[in-house]
Amino acid sequence: MERGTVRGQGHRRAAAPGRGNPAGGPLNVLPRTGFEVELLAPRGASRLDLAVELARRCAGRVLWRFHVDTESSAAPGVRTFWHLTPAFDVLDGAGRLRCSLVDDTTIVADLDATAPPRPGWFRVLSDDPRLLRLVQRYADPEEGIGSVLAPVAEVFGAPVVEVGGVHRLDDVAGATIALAAPLPGERERPCELVTPPFTEDHGERLEELLGPARDLGFSVPLEAAVHVNLDAGPFRDVAVFRRLVELFAGREDLHRRFGTNPHCRRLGALPPDLVDLVGAEWAGWEPLRAAAARTAVTKYCDVDVTRVLGVRSGPDVLEVRLLPGSDDGVAIARQAAQLRGSLRSTR
Repeated sequence: MERGTVRGQGHRRAAAPGRGNPAGGPLNVLPRTGFEVELLAPRGASRLDLAVELARRCAGRVLWRFHVDTESSAAPGVRTFWHLTPAFDVLDGAGRLRCSLVDDTTIVADLDATAPPRPGWFRVLSDDPRLLRLVQRYADPEEGIGSVLAPVAEVFGAPVVEVGGVHRLDDVAGATIALAAPLPGERERPCELVTPPFTEDHGERLEELLGPARDLGFSVPLEAAVHVNLDAGPFRDVAVFRRLVELFAGREDLHRRFGTNPHCRRLGALPPDLVDLVGAEWAGWEPLRAAAARTAVTKYCDVDVTRVLGVRSGPDVLEVRLLPGSDDGVAIARQAAQLRGSLRSTR
């Protein structure tokens, strides 16, 4: 494999007068907060280029891994494919995680869907997430497309067959385990920058990551959003959770307040049955949690409460998904502080 702004109503980059200047508001009052910032590499570059540059600036290194996500399927009878795509963890000189850089399938408008695959970039697909997790466990993401499935083939005692550039692994009965296929349509360019939780100096910490991205020509894609991850624990309280749901039930007001990007995908209202049930009287958190977990709640809402409710695995966080895309760390931290103020009123 080769090495290596605010988007809202329109497609132009908006001015960010507060960049690097904390005078616009308090930036160091946030508790543990993680961020997911959606960026786009310039043509001819990739998220790996940013990973290498970030590692260089902190005398660190880049750790390759696979990122799991889903995509729509054109195959008859298969609605969704699960896939693995190249992702990169940036570690500092002491081995601490600085950030992760992964694909984001919601970023499509700025890409040339007809562009041929870039040499060395590929994805691994399966229609069964359990099999894909097995591939993730055994496959080395630094291997090439022709050899990445080899360790899994040994597990199943079956050969990998190449047909038209796609490497296919079937079990001995002919059922497909996984496919390794070239990554088309500039999919190496989307770059979701995911931070660990910051406990202080949020704007400065973000700028340490986003400044190099701007220097390399990374930009804010049309569909971009910023996600803010907060510790889930404080929201596992009947009164707090009720006020949280009531706050996000007024999504039009929140969208106006924070300038939510109308082009952003995978946002949505909390399900009406969840909004209705929080207004009832509850004897404690567990009865409310159990009832809320049975509603139509999903990750793809303005606020993701699935991990607060324990219905989805992963980091123990409340994820707020409605902030507009930006490549300005100070502006992001300022909006996150404003968001935290809104949430604090629920507690």
